[in-house]
Amino acid sequence: MLPVPRQRRDWGIEGRTKNTVTVTRQDAPEFLTVRELASLLRIKERKVYELAASGEIPVSRVTGKLLFPEREIRAWIAGGSSGGDALQSNRRPDIFLGSHDPLLEWAIRQSRCGLATRFDGSLDGLAHFAAGDGVATGLHVHDSGAGVWNIAHVKATCAHENAVLVAWARRHRGLVLRPDADEAIRSLADLEGRSIAPRQAGSGTQTLFEDLLAQAELSHDSVTFCETAPTESDAVLAVAQGHAEVAFGLESLARLHGLAFVPVIEERFDLLVDRRAWFEPPLQRLFAFCTSPSFAAHAAEFSGYDVAGLGSVVWNA
Repeated sequence: MLPVPRQRRDWGIEGRTKNTVTVTRQDAPEFLTVRELASLLRIKERKVYELAASGEIPVSRVTGKLLFPEREIRAWIAGGSSGGDALQSNRRPDIFLGSHDPLLEWAIRQSRCGLATRFDGSLDGLAHFAAGDGVATGLHVHDSGAGVWNIAHVKATCAHENAVLVAWARRHRGLVLRPDADEAIRSLADLEGRSIAPRQAGSGTQTLFEDLLAQAELSHDSVTFCETAPTESDAVLAVAQGHAEVAFGLESLARLHGLAFVPVIEERFDLLVDRRAWFEPPLQRLFAFCTSPSFAAHAAEFSGYDVAGLGSVVWNA
């Protein structure tokens, strides 16, 4: 949220003498505290926290404190609606960003929620989410030092966003092979001299794969990277169609195409969601669909997927 410029205003008459009037000019408050906003709206402070969490009012988070831009708050009050005209310019476009997940892509289409998609990798999604270019982003970025998924990168990029990180699925990822190569390739160490279908730079898949190659003491020169696959599905199709010997892909897609699969890691795929957009129709329709029998039945067909924790809060901004 852009900072509101300071303005000078006539605050009022401080005092009078017989022959003079002294007028004190003070800076109008740029931001209101929780207590100040509660006083302005004549509500309890607890209600202010609820309004901020739901995204109904404009809010900034600085060093763990909630601050409310005074100008936008007054425009919201004058508008008499959830944000008024002043907030419409800050509304995020109905676009789902980030990493590609085949179950998520299917749910967005099947729910008819109206969200467009830009699946161009976890790090790309985080950058565009921080810039306000979408309502949510999917990611699976591993912090090898801390041994955790996604939270470190979200904190580094989006700590001041009005957002929440929720679970989507745990997924089995590994080496996807043609069936005739099943015995020849049993681990990352066996990839030397093989052709690989890579994902784009900045994707969670490619970042993790290159880290694992380094741990296996394999250099870039020891393998051959083929044409970049923009989605998880494209990477597996490259193997199925004979364009590459190996993809670092999902078990579900390997089974779907009748390919062999060597498990390497279980990863977390989470969704970073704008709180205000969470209560808007597109995301409401999507997540309502994700509680339906249709979604449960389809998710059960995805090998190597665990969606038991879907929707649970992983981290709050």
